[in-house]
Amino acid sequence: MKKIFICLLLLTAVFANEFDDAVEDFNAKSYTKALDKFYKLAKDNNPKAQYNVALIYANGFGVKKDIKKAIVWYERSAKSGNAKAQYNLACIYNKKGSIISHDYKKAKHWYEKAIDSHISEAYNNLGVLYLEGKGTRKDISKAFELFKKGAELKDIPSTLNVAILYAWGDGIKHDKLKAYDNFEKALKAGESEASGYLDKLCKESAWVCQE
Repeated sequence: MKKIFICLLLLTAVFANEFDDAVEDFNAKSYTKALDKFYKLAKDNNPKAQYNVALIYANGFGVKKDIKKAIVWYERSAKSGNAKAQYNLACIYNKKGSIISHDYKKAKHWYEKAIDSHISEAYNNLGVLYLEGKGTRKDISKAFELFKKGAELKDIPSTLNVAILYAWGDGIKHDKLKAYDNFEKALKAGESEASGYLDKLCKESAWVCQE
């Protein structure tokens, strides 16, 4: 089964209401000026500023991309409860896990924190870790529950993955009708990959797809 959408960085939060000058610089692509202003606030333990500093380093906006620095500032922000920092930090560790397997455990930890902070995308990504047994024991049932919760929150990757497990998941009670419904939801939400899975489902169980 194909695993999708492991990590989506949240790039939109620049907190214009609190950092007007820095945001104006950022939007004008004066990233060095923006970084300087965010950095001064970040050193004063402002979690939102720390998040923005990390965001700039993580994506190389006007500076050399530096994941190590991004991790430092994401962690500071994440430990203060910044939800987006928790999620982005988890994504970075998830990606690093392919090289340093222990980082999958760090990813799992921060995805759990992000879920507690109501980041819906984290359900899918944590579910994939359980599905593949990365950073934790393999547990398809746990993955399935996480995908279902993500789908309830209208997370598209979760909706697609819960449909796949309803249709073909090992150890999961198959429900072709629920699989069809979730594939349809994912497709209508713009996930084109759902189309191929729908074709497969309809070839295997034509009755499901008859209106």
